[in-house]
Amino acid sequence: MTALALIFAGIAALLHVLFFKLESLDWRKPKTWKTFGLASQADADTTASLAFNQGFYNLFLAIGTAVGIGLVALTDDRDTIGWTLIVFACGSMLAAAIVLISSGGKGYARAAAIQGVPALLAVATSLVAAS
Repeated sequence: MTALALIFAGIAALLHVLFFKLESLDWRKPKTWKTFGLASQADADTTASLAFNQGFYNLFLAIGTAVGIGLVALTDDRDTIGWTLIVFACGSMLAAAIVLISSGGKGYARAAAIQGVPALLAVATSLVAAS
């Protein structure tokens, strides 16, 4: 179960690194802002500082998850700190997906699933593996 938990956590972390790239580095590119449903370059320019900040939140969650994965993989798989980091960071990813779907409705269902399903699977399998 440990390997499965680490794989799901790794997927969740990699997705959040991608979100960081999109939100913090590529936000003003037409392909990116269209992906996020913005109507114009002016809208992208107006929201760029918000997206930049949000991207870093995603990066920090990915880093926390990666450190947790490293601690569990490189030490005893009962490493409490590693599992705590994974569950906290992936739980935060899952909570953000729940906020997204609850505030944005069906229009954000796909985005919430992409963000939340790997995190949910990581949390569930980590709790089993760590017990």
